[in-house]
Amino acid sequence: MKTEKKSSPVKYTAAEPTLHQFNDYQVQYATEVKLVDSSQKGLAATAALDFIDMSGFSQLEFQHTFKTTVKTIQNYVSQHLKLDAAISEKLLKSFALFEKGIQLFGSAQAFYQWLNQPAYGLGDRIPYQMMETVTGMMLIDDELTRLEYGDLA
Repeated sequence: MKTEKKSSPVKYTAAEPTLHQFNDYQVQYATEVKLVDSSQKGLAATAALDFIDMSGFSQLEFQHTFKTTVKTIQNYVSQHLKLDAAISEKLLKSFALFEKGIQLFGSAQAFYQWLNQPAYGLGDRIPYQMMETVTGMMLIDDELTRLEYGDLA
């Protein structure tokens, strides 16, 4: 029987990023075609560490979401290796979600807190727990768009 990960108390651990910090990655997810191309080429492993720094995710949250350890990422960085397509795609989609979330909620911390609370438009699911899959990330993006336009249902 699969147990569902329980939400832990919200603790934002990053220095507050600004939107310009996403610029290095924004060009890689600006269109779906660019996102696919960038994912297939693989991101530098430093992108994963950048995401941890910018998102406020703890190492455990990162490992749960991306199904790899921070130690593995650090080894990739030291060996100048690229991430595989699946992790690269999830990272780029995560950067895009955080950019949109910061624009909508005003800060990365406020978006992080939203990610860790049940969302009505997602069937009262906790958005963070849906980030394990690309489909879950798409649903979160759709919910952010609804919130942006004032559709709370």
